[in-house]
Amino acid sequence: MRGSFVLAGVLLCSSLPLLASDYTLSASSKTVSWGHYGVQKAALTVKSGDTVRIQTLSTCGPTDRLVARGVKAEDIPAYNDEVYKNTPAADKGPGGHILTGPVAVEEAEPGDVLEVQILKVDIDANFACNGFGLHRGFLPMEFPYSRQRLIPLDRSKMIGHFAPGIEIPLHPFFGSMGVAPGSGRIDSAPPFAHAGNMDNKELVAGTTLYIPVAAKGALFVAGDGHAGQGNGEVDITAMETFLTGTFKFVVHKNKPMSWPRAETPTHYITMGFSPDLKEATEHALRDMIDFLVEEKHMTRDDAYMLSSVAVDLDITQLVDGNVGVHAMCPKNIFITTATK
Repeated sequence: MRGSFVLAGVLLCSSLPLLASDYTLSASSKTVSWGHYGVQKAALTVKSGDTVRIQTLSTCGPTDRLVARGVKAEDIPAYNDEVYKNTPAADKGPGGHILTGPVAVEEAEPGDVLEVQILKVDIDANFACNGFGLHRGFLPMEFPYSRQRLIPLDRSKMIGHFAPGIEIPLHPFFGSMGVAPGSGRIDSAPPFAHAGNMDNKELVAGTTLYIPVAAKGALFVAGDGHAGQGNGEVDITAMETFLTGTFKFVVHKNKPMSWPRAETPTHYITMGFSPDLKEATEHALRDMIDFLVEEKHMTRDDAYMLSSVAVDLDITQLVDGNVGVHAMCPKNIFITTATK
């Protein structure tokens, strides 16, 4: 049931419209947030319950550079060139992600939770890129140079052709999704309580993300499209590509929450982020214990023990300033006893 992970039996906000609306937000120089979270001027304003289709750029670079690397110009979405040419330099940075939005949700206020249902994720190009550079990635001293690779994508078979004899199943997701912090702009690279550059490969279509709201309207943005990724994202890039996502936004009023959470058809997920891997793990584990106490009505001792015997703690990514850990609790361990 949608929303059970956060509110378990609590009604949604009373301002939820009876008839929800559908919107499309195209990527352009007027609708992107380049390198930061916290843009206060909304590109689109919607209501709780509305659905928005959001078009996004990749992190593969400008069109002329892609053509020089061998990509056919007609295979590159046209909006890529427009965004690179027309976005003012003063609006760029400090991070490298080109995010589409923000989408303001009228009812959202600090202290609420924004539920983001990821309804659909479409791959918009027949290629992805991967690469590492000097002083970047998890092993920078072992690879003190730059390398780039184009990966052809077969969208009909949902396969990435990494190299002869190596085919990777495609599981597209947005590396970066999140809301504005309390005030000001922050670098798009490190994930934190606002969600952001989580690089969590579990957040594919059919999953739901829950984010604590820190600014009026929430101000959601998305980007950094990945056709697939390994946990860790060790060279600092995934199979980077162009994606369009369809999201439904629901506001839960007055629901304090410290860290983003997520729900897949099979798992409950909590997350933690920090420059220190141990501290990030502690955040994810503590939030899982909190969830089990709040939503599954367990004692804290039992929640700690259940986390040891049934919950997986996975490294999300190791390369974004703040590293990430996510705790995955399987749903099928909770058996409901039928009552007469």
